[in-house]
Amino acid sequence: MSTTNINVRIDSDLKLQAESLFSDLGMNMSTAITMFLKSAVAHDGLPFEVKRAQPNAETRQALAEYEEMKRDPAAYKRYDSFDEALREVLQDA
Repeated sequence: MSTTNINVRIDSDLKLQAESLFSDLGMNMSTAITMFLKSAVAHDGLPFEVKRAQPNAETRQALAEYEEMKRDPAAYKRYDSFDEALREVLQDA
């Protein structure tokens, strides 16, 4: 069986983390990628579920607050500048 090269650009930190993981599993990056590709072909698609990340409770609450602010902007304090808002936050801290 002949082989070929694949060039992939990824974040350098991700590469280091993946190399460390695969090393702990007794394989190199090439073997891990080959395993992924074989599994994708066998599944006739990605060998895992892909879906959007769901925001955590704090983020959902912040988004709900933002939507409320858009619906009723008069009910919320407004600032003329970021510095003005920051000064108030620092005073309350």
